[in-house]
Amino acid sequence: MSGKGTKTLAQNRKARHDYHIEDVYETGIALTGTEIKSVRAGRVQLKDSFARVENGQVMLHNMHISPYDQGNRFNHEPERTRKLLMHRLEILKLIGLTREKGYSLVPLSIYLKGGWAKVELGLAKGKKNYDKREDLKKKDAMREVERALRDRQKG
Repeated sequence: MSGKGTKTLAQNRKARHDYHIEDVYETGIALTGTEIKSVRAGRVQLKDSFARVENGQVMLHNMHISPYDQGNRFNHEPERTRKLLMHRLEILKLIGLTREKGYSLVPLSIYLKGGWAKVELGLAKGKKNYDKREDLKKKDAMREVERALRDRQKG
C-alpha cells in the first residue's frame, strides 16, 4: 500500500509466492498502548501469520509485535491473537468464501495511514508446487528480457 500519508511497516512477501490473491481488504487492527508504540517503531513481523473468522469477528493469529522497550510490567504478549476491524457485510462475505470455496485469509502488509495502523488482508487460494515453478519461470524470463533491452540501449 503506497498512497499519500501511508508508511509501510512490514510486508508478507511469501504470501504472494504461496497463494493466488483473489481480493484485498483494508482492515483496522485493535492494539493496546504498548503495541501501537512498537508498531510505529517498525517492530512488527507478519511471517507465518493468518486470519480466521471466529464468532462473527476476524481474528489475526501469529503476528509478532516485539515488546515495547520502555514498557513496564503491563507490556503486551508478542504473539497474542488480535481483532481486525471490518464492516459486518464484509465479514459475512468472508465467512461464506472461507467455508465453502477453500479460501484463506492472509495478511499482506501492515502500514500506518493517518496515524492508524492498518492491515492489508488478502483473500487467497493456495498455489500448487507447479504454479510456483511457473511463476518463477515467468519472473526469470521477464528479468532476461529487461536485461537484454537494457544492454541493447547501452550498446
